[in-house]
Amino acid sequence: MSTVNNTILSHTQIQHKVKRIAYQIYESNVDEKEIIIAGIADNGYVLAERLAIVLKTISPLQITLCKVVVDKKDPQQPIQTSLAASTYQNKSLVLVDDVLNSGTTLIYGIKHFLEVPLKRFKTAVLVNRNHKKYPVKADFKGISLSTSLHEHVAVTFGSQDVVTLE
Repeated sequence: MSTVNNTILSHTQIQHKVKRIAYQIYESNVDEKEIIIAGIADNGYVLAERLAIVLKTISPLQITLCKVVVDKKDPQQPIQTSLAASTYQNKSLVLVDDVLNSGTTLIYGIKHFLEVPLKRFKTAVLVNRNHKKYPVKADFKGISLSTSLHEHVAVTFGSQDVVTLE
């Protein structure tokens, strides 16, 4: 049995979505001096890096990247971040992931950051699927997909970015 990959977003479409999300992040943080872009490893961090590049070109905001490592098989394990909590305390933070599936990874990421007082907290994803197990939503999203549970959305970042449905 072969699997059929349907391209959902092409390289150019992903670039447009990233730019649009970056503008939305800037608009919601226009009064800030600094914003923390926290990307969930691996693809969420790649997306965070791309958002940071666009934000630096379209805004005067100081952009600080933070890598967030969540054990996706056991998300209750302690979460690692590349920045000390004092670095993002009382600042505006956007938690970024590539795909919002069940919401498990995002909710545990949110839980981690809620233990530190933040000025503003938002979430951003490239692909939002509607199969949530937890009451979590993306404030900024590139595309929303209605898919069946047995379908898999894959985001591939590289020389030719692509989002496929398998």
